[in-house]
Amino acid sequence: MTARRGLLWPSLFWLALFVILVGLGVWQLQRLRWKEGLIAQLNATIARPPTALPAATSLRELEFHHVKFAGTFLNQGELYHHAIAANGNPGFDVITPLQIQGGAIVFVNRGFVPENRRDPATRAAGEIAGPTIVTGLLRLPEHRPSWFTPANEPAKNLWFSMDLPAMATADRLTQVMPFYVDADATPLPGGYPVGGQTDTKLPNDHLQYALTWFGLAALVPIYYFLFVRRWRKERKA
Repeated sequence: MTARRGLLWPSLFWLALFVILVGLGVWQLQRLRWKEGLIAQLNATIARPPTALPAATSLRELEFHHVKFAGTFLNQGELYHHAIAANGNPGFDVITPLQIQGGAIVFVNRGFVPENRRDPATRAAGEIAGPTIVTGLLRLPEHRPSWFTPANEPAKNLWFSMDLPAMATADRLTQVMPFYVDADATPLPGGYPVGGQTDTKLPNDHLQYALTWFGLAALVPIYYFLFVRRWRKERKA
């Protein structure tokens, strides 16, 4: 009876550990189903045909929708958002204000340029003048940038987050829409900027996490057995 009492609290500890690990595994499976639904919804949204620009209401439901609209680029107001190319080389996404009918402004992420193409003079063919048509994905700025995101430097025209009000102030613009548009990959004269930079791949590692927690849970009975065997040997010694 005394031996059993001696094992009571260690046994409860190992049992609680097992339950917690299994619970974490089940939670990750639930997260997996949630993420799969989110990915399916995103892919369905991106696959829809382009629509006109929306009003400034219910924007959250319209993120990643294709839009198609006309306007005139204000090329003198180009802004440069720090970016990394797929090959790992640093550069900038060129953010250009575009004036639409009625005078409102939409910031358009026209695409990526390497560092040596930041100066518009090095890609003059891509500086579209006059009325043009833009197609791309509607995007909303992050509500709060990550703690690891550096602060924007408007004085240097260097941006790390899409702070639309601050961008509007830097360009001395009013009537700026509360969203921006990532231009699609339609080639531009001269090849720059390179559009189609939207990252639509959502990370989905929940199955891996679930298997990790279940694997750790499977080890608990083994370690418990080894613990009990050692405990009994020490009592006999």
